[in-house]
Amino acid sequence: MLAMIRPLGVALVGAALMTTGASAQQFTMKLSLPTINDVVHEYFKTLKKNVEARAGGKLKLEIYPANQLGQLPAVVEGVALGTIEAGSAANGFWVSLEPRFQVLDAPGLFDDVIHGNKVVNDPAIRARLATFGADKGVEVLAPDIYSPLMLLTHKGVRSVADFQGQKVRTQGGAPIQVEPFKKLGIVPVSLPLGEALPAMQNRTIDGMVAAAAPFVAFKYYDIAKPMTYLPATMFAAPILVNRQFMKSLGPELEKIVREEARNAETLFSDWNVADIKRAEEVWKKNGGEMVTLPPAEAKRYLDVVTPVSDAILSANPKVKEDYDALRAATAMYRQ
Repeated sequence: MLAMIRPLGVALVGAALMTTGASAQQFTMKLSLPTINDVVHEYFKTLKKNVEARAGGKLKLEIYPANQLGQLPAVVEGVALGTIEAGSAANGFWVSLEPRFQVLDAPGLFDDVIHGNKVVNDPAIRARLATFGADKGVEVLAPDIYSPLMLLTHKGVRSVADFQGQKVRTQGGAPIQVEPFKKLGIVPVSLPLGEALPAMQNRTIDGMVAAAAPFVAFKYYDIAKPMTYLPATMFAAPILVNRQFMKSLGPELEKIVREEARNAETLFSDWNVADIKRAEEVWKKNGGEMVTLPPAEAKRYLDVVTPVSDAILSANPKVKEDYDALRAATAMYRQ
């Protein structure tokens, strides 16, 4: 009888240990970003701190700034495949995965960062964005209207005529990123952020579009000085997450990640605006120049590029539907 009890006891202990191991399973969530010491980096640090505080050791977040997990095309692929759990990228690189993202790059859509983030956080728009990339295995964790879109050039752009003939790095190769620039006479070159610095150094390109924060973080002021605001054009850098990974966490951990991801989004408003101003001041202190096109030139710029972007975004019925919804929300939140 004792011999029969002993194996049964061992089995029960083993089952208990297996149950304990399963409940304490540790997940790892890798967070990739191309930049460093900016609002996305701060967002990921806040997310890591708050999720790990609530997860009881079951979920570990690892942050990889400055392209440590690869250039943006590889990161986009990694998030879709699930080898990278979440990543931030210039919107143009997500467009290669899901064409619907291109609506966020339309010139003239958002007035500024605060206005843009109000629009993408409208409940109906937020629900629409949540469907972007669903059939590609990804979803938006944070929409992130990141910054005004800036053009850094060696010679400086102070009028629409100055765009003519310049070879410029774009944030992706989709039509919405290149065709409006072509209309201005620009020769577009699609490059990930990590490849743009050497291209600017050796003058393979004449200029590049990005935002003030990465220009400062990577000390581009040692290479070129004039940075021009592109009129009424914002830089979107959505943070996407692998859908299957989120499901694999189970209801409790998934809820924690979603709640803390949403809570941390407050950084994209006031904190981000202050950080953009800080970056601009650092740029000027290092000899950089901030260029704003005169009103007549800004209007001329938008008159050239807006019809091109409108035509691109109206070609696909689903994308047009998204674009119309965004424009309606833009008008509603415009003061």
